[in-house]
Amino acid sequence: MTSTPRASIVIPAYNEGESIVPGLERIFEAVTVDAEILVVVDAPEDTTIAPVERLAASHPNLRIELNTYGRGPAQAIRFGIDKATAPTTVVTMADGCDDPRQIDDLVRLVERGVVVAAASRYMAGGQQVGGPRLKSFLSRSAGKSLHTLTSVGTRDATNSFKAYKTDFVRDVGIDSRDGFEIGLELTAKARRLRLPVAEIPTIWLDRTFGESNFQLKKWIPKYLRWYRFAYGPQLTMNELKAKSLEIASNG
Repeated sequence: MTSTPRASIVIPAYNEGESIVPGLERIFEAVTVDAEILVVVDAPEDTTIAPVERLAASHPNLRIELNTYGRGPAQAIRFGIDKATAPTTVVTMADGCDDPRQIDDLVRLVERGVVVAAASRYMAGGQQVGGPRLKSFLSRSAGKSLHTLTSVGTRDATNSFKAYKTDFVRDVGIDSRDGFEIGLELTAKARRLRLPVAEIPTIWLDRTFGESNFQLKKWIPKYLRWYRFAYGPQLTMNELKAKSLEIASNG
């Protein structure tokens, strides 16, 4: 790996234990671009740490980061992106549902000029296998309606599996503090700034071990605020920051 990697892969994790190992091994096998891999946990006693440190002994591009921003996936993702050293940051989940074979192509899309590159379950060639039916219906409906009504650039705005131009994320900021709505937030912000968003198909497989940390009832209102934010006229960067901060403070 070069001194400055092409991509930083951020993985928020919570007590995954040995279950994180197969997903990391698939990343090692699939990703060919120079990349650092940051597994972000909330506490030093998290069960994810030991297996990751064991793997890191033979994979120097892998490391654990202890999140100091506060508990939860949104804070872990924020922290990981702030720790990223590459010009492109990829966010993927620790549960192995995402297909790491798309990471190289997502990185290349960002390098070609988009600020958000989405792995899409809902475009031609994409698929979602398993998972709660209500969650799938709501996610698909939100993604396709945004694509149709706002030309947002992706049919899967709610998917967390995305690559970002790192400077774009740092410029617009992340106002979400709970849940996994960051993918939708950043897509909505790109739309209001009229910056390019693109997608490639992916096949998402529901996790076959452990329990999901996604809390549908709690987080639906948080998704809705960014869904609504995507609609509207073009904003300047200063206008966007003021409006998104207001949305977050009222959430």
